[in-house]
Amino acid sequence: MKYQIKGEPMPVVICQLEQNERVTCESGAMSWMSPNMEMETSGGGLGKMFGRMLSGESAFQNHYSAKNGPGMIAFASSFPGAIKAYEITPSAPIICQKKAFLACSEGVELSTHFQKKLGSGLFGGEGFVMQKISGSGTAFIEIDGSTVEYNLESGQQLVVDTGYLAMMDATVKMEIQQVKGVKNALFGGEGLFNTVVTGPGRVLLQTMPITGFASLIASLIKPQSR
Repeated sequence: MKYQIKGEPMPVVICQLEQNERVTCESGAMSWMSPNMEMETSGGGLGKMFGRMLSGESAFQNHYSAKNGPGMIAFASSFPGAIKAYEITPSAPIICQKKAFLACSEGVELSTHFQKKLGSGLFGGEGFVMQKISGSGTAFIEIDGSTVEYNLESGQQLVVDTGYLAMMDATVKMEIQQVKGVKNALFGGEGLFNTVVTGPGRVLLQTMPITGFASLIASLIKPQSR
């Protein structure tokens, strides 16, 4: 499969498929395609359907195949930001925020990743449930805003504010650290907890989390008096 990512800050990934080659996406993710692309919707079993729902995705996935020759299909981002392509191997799965998964080539699997420590899930900003992308092939994920990537050495740490963690290698550990000092926690404007990630592995941060953007818009909308 060949692909091009175009059009930031509202990007789209355009995939060129050979005959009978297949891509998988979340329900409703397709933006445009050539007329010879054939769609098949499946849930993959109750367990996988439930897991996808917990991680913020649709219970069903759509599989598109090119029939009677090469085909083309495009998947657009749902929020201003970036689309990143990652080559997934059996030995190098990645962990993503909720709703990050956009599409993938055949051989890539999407599953649920539970934080090992309850505190990490409840207070880490990414929720108790995240997405695990494994298998073998190419995966496309959505990033809110621009991206900054760090490659942490073994034991190297990075403190991240709530919601800014978009993706990390499965080798990276994620824990929660309470903000020190009562005044800092209550009046510092940074919340009560920070996310601490520990290497080795890649960490991808995003500059405009959709949750923070939604909170900002909500704070600017004042109730209108009748």
